[in-house]
Amino acid sequence: MKRQLRAISTVVVLMFVALFVSTTSIQFFAAQQLRADPRNSRTILDSYSTKRGAILVDGTPIAESKPVDDQYNYQRSYPNGELYSAVTGYFTIGQGDTGIESAENTYLSGNSDDNFFGNINSILTGQDVQGDNVNLTIDPAVQQAAYDALGSNSGAVVAIQPKTGKILAMVSKPGYDPNSLAVHDTEQVIATYKSLLANQSQPLANRAIGGDLYAPGSVFKLVVASAAFESGDYTLDSTLPNPSTLTLPGTSRTINNAEGGSCGGGDTVTIAVAIQDSCNIPFAELGQKLGYDAIKAMADKYGFGDSIHVPMASTPSEYPQTDGVAELMRSAFGQQSVRVSPLQIAMVTAGIANGGTVMQPTLVDSIQTSDLKTVESFQAKQYSSPISGSVSADLTTAMQSVVSGGTGTNARIDGVDVAGKTGTAENGTGDPYTLWFTGFAPAKNPEVAVAVVVGNGGGLGQRGVGNTVAAPIAKKVMEAVLNK
Repeated sequence: MKRQLRAISTVVVLMFVALFVSTTSIQFFAAQQLRADPRNSRTILDSYSTKRGAILVDGTPIAESKPVDDQYNYQRSYPNGELYSAVTGYFTIGQGDTGIESAENTYLSGNSDDNFFGNINSILTGQDVQGDNVNLTIDPAVQQAAYDALGSNSGAVVAIQPKTGKILAMVSKPGYDPNSLAVHDTEQVIATYKSLLANQSQPLANRAIGGDLYAPGSVFKLVVASAAFESGDYTLDSTLPNPSTLTLPGTSRTINNAEGGSCGGGDTVTIAVAIQDSCNIPFAELGQKLGYDAIKAMADKYGFGDSIHVPMASTPSEYPQTDGVAELMRSAFGQQSVRVSPLQIAMVTAGIANGGTVMQPTLVDSIQTSDLKTVESFQAKQYSSPISGSVSADLTTAMQSVVSGGTGTNARIDGVDVAGKTGTAENGTGDPYTLWFTGFAPAKNPEVAVAVVVGNGGGLGQRGVGNTVAAPIAKKVMEAVLNK
């Protein structure tokens, strides 16, 4: 009998311990995850009964909650919704959320651990609980300039302050109006979402940080040149063979320079001229000499392979393993299977502009309670140091020549030295090109680094190039920063 009682007692104790561990785990370790789960109906109702915090740009709301006469009490409103859709994302009833609305949901909803005592105080004093406000790094003038300059093109713009990593503009087009997903009619929200999802132009995709990544074309030459100069074996004056066409090893396939003919006309060409005139053949040869591992290591230092949180998570850019020398050589001028986001290219350019140090990019400047107490404030953080200051200086010199007299002349700004690089990436046979420009200004004391990508050849098919389509867009964005 005693043995049976001991067995029962042991089982009861074990059940109590299991229950204690389970409840403790839920209360203290899984609480944040459960609160953030979009399927949590209680969280949905709570988030609407609480006045959700605003998302602010230069003190002006670009997302805010306004009182309404229904069970949810408040409805999300997005002034200038499409202008900021790539930044704010959307907030819906039971259909999830994206952008800053998702990434900073615990603060905006008032459910962050930092807001615990504030919520208790609100309950005790009978005041309505309010979420925290999120102040962004976006500059409204720069955002508007990027949006207007991109026009009706499909593509994206990312502008970064090189010294801090603050994102000054993030635009993705085509966009959408998040107000259409903020209504309190679930059937209407679902119908709108399905319509946007079925749209072939993919308005819900944030092309600035993810979606279907782009072939970088010649803007990837900045990564390859970084690897070459950082190795110590190459300088701007190093020369490479300069044929007008090159048959890739082990294949019958030939590659050419964009303008046809050799690069500069001589039997050899310097890396400086190859960057200035964006010549493919010298970079294919350089890629072969460097090897996959060296290029891959440099790409990784710049952020390839990582999901960068801004705080939304970006799709990792890819420099995949090449299969043989021919693929390696094509990858060295940004073709083959290399794929990137505009954010990644902006990080590469900002790192060059910042003396070789890449700063962690971010959209969040500060988080404040409704009574303006700061919960979290921006602190610049180093992401990586892929290149030395001397390599940064050499790349800057080469990039200045791209704009002053090379393939990026449409990015010139009167009275300002601009450093840049064009890219015109091939896609499938007969498909329109992907057009790029990335650069920074002023060249010697950079205030902004920008990456512009335009898909579908900018409406010009295979006649469009980075200098004619993307460079003028980047120029307007840089001017918006410099003219403030």
